[in-house]
Amino acid sequence: MPSTNTGGPSDAGRKLPLHWIGVLPFAVFVLLFLILPTMKIVIGAFQHADGSFTLDNIGGLFTSSILAAYWISIKISLASAALGCLIGFAVAAAVVLGGLPQGIRGPLLTFSGVASQFAGVPLAFAFIATLGPVGLLTVFLKTQIGIDLRLLGFNILSFWGLTVTYLFFQIPLMILIITPALDGLKREWREAAEILGATGLQYWRMVAFPILLPSLLGTMSLLFANAFGAVATAIALTGSSLNIVPILLFAQIRGDVLGNPHLGYALAFGMIVVTGIANALYIWLRARSERWLK
Repeated sequence: MPSTNTGGPSDAGRKLPLHWIGVLPFAVFVLLFLILPTMKIVIGAFQHADGSFTLDNIGGLFTSSILAAYWISIKISLASAALGCLIGFAVAAAVVLGGLPQGIRGPLLTFSGVASQFAGVPLAFAFIATLGPVGLLTVFLKTQIGIDLRLLGFNILSFWGLTVTYLFFQIPLMILIITPALDGLKREWREAAEILGATGLQYWRMVAFPILLPSLLGTMSLLFANAFGAVATAIALTGSSLNIVPILLFAQIRGDVLGNPHLGYALAFGMIVVTGIANALYIWLRARSERWLK
C-alpha cells in the first residue's frame, strides 16, 4: 500500500512562516518612512555637501540663534505637556472615577482618538479662525463682553498661542493614555484605606498618586515629544514669526539658495535625540507603572 504519510518534521520545518505575512506591510512601511529617512538624516548631519565627513553641522547647532530656537521649542513642549497632563487627567478622572454618567465615556474616548491625530494646516486654520485677530471667539469677546484679547497680550502667533493650539491634541492624547491607568486602580485599595481611617485626600496622596506617578510622568514625557516633533502645525500657524526648531529646519531644507540642507539634517538629528530621550523615558516609566497595575 502507498504510504499515507504526507509530511514529517522535516516538511514542517520547510513550511513558509505564513503568519508573518500580515506584518509585512507594516515592516515595509516602517522601513521606507521611518528607518531609511532617519538613517539619511543621521548620515547627512555628519557630511559636507560633497559627501565628506564633518562635525561642522553639529557644531552649528551651538550657535546662539539655534540654541535659542531649541530652548523656545522645549519651553513650548513643556508648557503644553504640563497643561495637557493636568487638564486631561482631570477629565479622565471625572469620567472614570467621578460621578459622570458612563454614557459619556464612549463618545469622549472616540473624540479623543480623532482629536489626538488632528494637526497640521487644518488645526492651524481652525485656531486662526477662532482665536485670530478677527477670529470668531476674539470678535465675540470684544463686541459682546468687552474683553480684548489683543490688549491682554494674547496673540495666536506667539508662544502661548502655539501652546494653546497644541493643547487641542495634547489633552485628548493624555485622556487616551491615562484612562487605562485609572481603570487599573483597584477598588479594594480605596476600601482598605477607608477601613484604616484614611480620608479621600489621604488615599490620593499616599496610595493612588504614588501608583499613578510613573504613568503621569511617562505620559508627560510622551506629550513633550509629541509637541517637540510637531512641524506642520507650527509652520502653518506661525510661519516665520516664532523662532522654533521646526521653522528653522523648514528654512534650511526648502531649497532656497541661502539654505543649508546638511545643517537642516543636523537640526533634525537634534530633534531626534531630544524626542528619543523623551520616548525612552516614557517607555521606562510606563513599564514601572504596569507592574503596579497588573
